[in-house]
Amino acid sequence: MGVIRRVLARSAAVAAALALTPAAAVTTAGPATAQSATAQSAATQESAARASTAQASAAQSAATQASAAQPSAARSAVGSAAKDAAESAAEGAALWRPPLQSRWQYQLEGNPQHAATGGIDVDVCAVPHTGGACVRPTVFDIDLYVDSELAGNNSTVNTAAVKAIHARGAKAICYVDAGSIEDFRPDYRQFLDWHKSHGGSLLGKPFSADFPNERWANINNDRGQRDFLLKMMAARVDKCARAGFDGVEFDVVNAYEEGKKVTGWTVSAATQLAYNRALAKLAHDRGLSVALKNDTGQAAELVSSFDYAVNESCFQWDECAELDVFVKAGKPVFHVEYATAPASFCSRANKLGFNSIKKPADLSLRDKPFKPCR
Repeated sequence: MGVIRRVLARSAAVAAALALTPAAAVTTAGPATAQSATAQSAATQESAARASTAQASAAQSAATQASAAQPSAARSAVGSAAKDAAESAAEGAALWRPPLQSRWQYQLEGNPQHAATGGIDVDVCAVPHTGGACVRPTVFDIDLYVDSELAGNNSTVNTAAVKAIHARGAKAICYVDAGSIEDFRPDYRQFLDWHKSHGGSLLGKPFSADFPNERWANINNDRGQRDFLLKMMAARVDKCARAGFDGVEFDVVNAYEEGKKVTGWTVSAATQLAYNRALAKLAHDRGLSVALKNDTGQAAELVSSFDYAVNESCFQWDECAELDVFVKAGKPVFHVEYATAPASFCSRANKLGFNSIKKPADLSLRDKPFKPCR
């Protein structure tokens, strides 16, 4: 079975939308004339890294000056605070944080024509909605594993794609499902065994009628569920880091707003915040930046913990305004619409400063069609 997409939209509404909304025509162009923001992106990242390093040095210098002027107890407190600030600045310099304007590609399903690069078309190029020459993404959001239909197994980490993406000056985000448990993943048995040995307290209802092979995870911690999930997610993120990925996208992190009728669990907003912040820390502790996936209702509370947002269908659900907190913080929004035509959302997305693309209404995430808004 190939890598399977899941969408956090309400499944019944999605089905209705797909029935009523025809798939928009998508225009692609060959790679003959490409405009790439890679050099600009790299320069921006270098500048940010230098600035963060300078901040760390300034913090250390301030600690030294304050230490000379303060009594011993005060010196200790000031020195400790400055050390924390310096360490925070140094961490910021080490993480990849994409520029606000960063064109992206979302491909979770492999193409056998690109087997040498893990099924990912790293040279994809298309004319944007705004017209002109074909353009290439500088950020690729791909699955941790090679599509099983290409690899012949479900456990081949996609280092080939990551290396090819880096060779073209782009960055790679590692897709990890953190809120539903998929039965085609290589570590699925561990989740199932834990569920059975803890009174059936981990695996909830099927994610949706479209995706019955994954079940909502219980992120409460009354029996240690959240602790176990975070342990498993840490192991997955370790693989992302070893494979050379630059960031992580944790999917299905909005169980609290779906409710028990959908998920099988009663999850509070506070519990969701705790889980999502713990996931962000997992990524940062391993030197990876991290995306907030959907969960627009908590965007304002989580923007300080995440480095960018990945959103599906915010125009369809009229939720895009809630992502403005990321743009105002200088953090990019990587956005995709499925059932909405580019003519209906691209102009608005560009005005909001989003990095938006159109993918097919059937929710597939192959290399093509690829239609960026700008």
